[in-house]
Parts: sequence; C-alpha cells; structure tokens
Amino acid sequence: MRERGSVHQFLEPFSLDGKSPGTVLAAVRFLHQSSEEVERSLDELEFLCATLGLQVVARVVQRRARPHPRTFLGPGKLREVAELMRRHRAGFLVFDGELTPAQLFHIEKELGGFTVMDRADVILHIFSKHARTAQAKLQVELARLQHLLPRLRGMWTHLERQRGGIGLRAGAGEKELEKDRRIILRRITHLRRKLEEIARQGRVRRARRQEMVRVAMVGYTNVGKTTLMNLLARETLRAENQLFVTLDTTVRRVVLDGIPFLLSDTVGFIRKLPHHLVESFKATLEEAREADILLHVVDVSHPDRKVQVQTVLRVLREIGIQNPVMIYVCNKVDRLIDNPEHIPAICQEVASELSLDGTTPIVCISATRGWNLESFKRILLREVVRIYRERYPHVVPRLPVFRSSRTDQDLRVS
Repeated sequence: MRERGSVHQFLEPFSLDGKSPGTVLAAVRFLHQSSEEVERSLDELEFLCATLGLQVVARVVQRRARPHPRTFLGPGKLREVAELMRRHRAGFLVFDGELTPAQLFHIEKELGGFTVMDRADVILHIFSKHARTAQAKLQVELARLQHLLPRLRGMWTHLERQRGGIGLRAGAGEKELEKDRRIILRRITHLRRKLEEIARQGRVRRARRQEMVRVAMVGYTNVGKTTLMNLLARETLRAENQLFVTLDTTVRRVVLDGIPFLLSDTVGFIRKLPHHLVESFKATLEEAREADILLHVVDVSHPDRKVQVQTVLRVLREIGIQNPVMIYVCNKVDRLIDNPEHIPAICQEVASELSLDGTTPIVCISATRGWNLESFKRILLREVVRIYRERYPHVVPRLPVFRSSRTDQDLRVS
C-alpha cells in the first residue's frame, strides 16, 4: 500500500485534508546575513503560506554556517521545532530554502505525522492553485514533476521494510519506485512536446503581429502589473493582493493618442524561484523575450525593492534577455509620500539606488490613486514612437514629434 509518497497524491491540488492550518516557519541565518534580511524573507514566505490558507503560528531561525546535511536545522533544533509544533497543534512545517531529497526524508522521519514543505513546494502549490489555461496547467505540472523526480525514494518511506527474496534484485517497493519513475519520465517528455507545440503556435501568432511595437510588463510578484494593465488597456483583469495571481501571459492592443501597440502582462518573479519553474514557464515568457520595450514594474514602497529588482534582472538574463529597452515604473509611491509633488525626489532616490544611467527612463506612479499616470503615458508613448520610426517607418509614416516638458525631464533622471 502506498503511503504519503504516491505520485498521484502529490499531483492533486493542495488541500488541508482536515489538518490544522497552523504552520511553523523554519530558516537558517547564514553568517553573512543580517537578522533583518532573514525576517523579510520569512515575511515573504508567510505571505506565500497565507495564499494557500496556512496560518503561521511561529518562526524558528538558527544561525549556522551552512544547512545541516541531514536535517537542514541541527538535530537538537529540529527536536525543539517538533515540540513547538505539538504545543501549537500545528500541522505544517515550512522551510525557507530548498530541501534536498535526503533532508526531506530525514526530517519527516524525525518528526512523523507533520507535513513538511520547502519554499519551492509552497510556490508550486500556489502556481497549481492559480493555473487557469491549458498552457499554465501543463507548465505547472511539468515543474512539479521535475521537482518530484529526485524525491521519489524519500517519499517511499516504507522501502526500508521491503526486502527482495532470494535471487531477486529488488523488493516490491523498489519495483513500484521504478514504475513511478518511468511514469514520470514519460509524462515529462509528453508535457515538453505539448508545450513546444504551444510555443510554436505562439511564435506564429507573434509573427503575424510583426509590424506592431510590443511592450511587455515584467516585475516581482504583487507589484501591481495587472492593475497597470487594466488602466492602460481598459480591462478588468483579476488583480488581488496575493502572490502569483497572474500566471498566463495576457496580450492586449492599446492605443495612446492614436498610436497602437501590443501590451502583455507576464508572470511575476520571486527570489529563490525554483530553476525548473523558470524552465517550465519559458514559453510564457517568450512575450517578454521578443518585446521591443520592457516595463519593469517595481514596488517602490517595499524595503527590499533593490533585491527585488536584482531578482527580476537575474531571471531575465536566465531566459536570454540581456540589454533590453527598459522603462522602470515605480508603483505604489502613495505609500511613501502624501503629496504627488514629491514624486521627482523619489525618482532621483530610486535611480541612484539602482545605479541607473541618464538614458534609462524611470517614473514613479500610483496606479490605484492615479498619480503621475499622464507623465508615465508620455514616457511610454515617446519610446513606442521612437521604435516605430526606427524599425517600422513605413507602417505609421506620420507620428507625433514629442518635445520634452519639465515633467518629462524629471522622469528621465540624469
């Protein structure tokens, strides 16, 4: 009989299954890290857990040079965590890091009865919860299978009790393990073929739109990309204060002052994003790779905004985007200031923090309160017109000529 490690059980949508949603977070603070850095990472992990309906009741942080090779936390600290979970009647233990298959096996063996997850598990469950289209569902399933494959042996917790008979090379458990491995490998191959076919269809669709400027929004998760998309495209796409609400690339035709262009909203990024998840969503991110302009949306009010920007830039490099035409759109400025007249000062501060050169446009806005949106539209439209003139001069022969105003000068920081 299969225990926790059933492949089909792992692929089922996340549910509490009658367990207490109480959750304990565990992290290792490395020697080079500050306590504030670790707490902010745990804050983000708590937000991820809340998206799944988990209620964080306690946090445990251990200072170590490196994770323990068997149990991530030290064995003594892990026993403290077990006692803490029993005291709080918690059902889940979530690690702010990626557990190796061996660590997962030994932790579950030590704890017994509790559900153990790492950050990657939580993100994958959220992606599964929010997947709507066929492409997104295929991408999530591929990522989860790639995450599951090296963990199969640890999931079969009853293998130690299985023994092969005389002359047999493997017991029943080993045979089932290899059977699951073959099933997963075949399914991964099938999913990759289907996603490649979807990617080919996407390339054909984009080829038909060759003579329109393409603008793609990228950014950390929950920075307000979808809200901005709704404003520009006059849409009512789902925008909530949750992580990874948008998984599918949405493309809309936008017209500003009579100039049309295509605007796409892409999946948000996050630190410690599992590599196989990035790989699985490469087809979705094709819109960003082939865009003429990237709108890098930043939550300017977040204390880790610089780290978030660096995370996005790193993922863009991973998918092959090196030196894009980029406009930094610093959203949620209303959380920092009460008067929009102070926006230029915030722009100067962020530009200096990000070490932007004088040619990189940056604009601070509040999408929810409508602050500085007209200035943002002027900056965006000016870049769209410039690309039309350079690449497609025969498409729109007469485009408006933009002259810099004082407001625009404030937005292009020198």
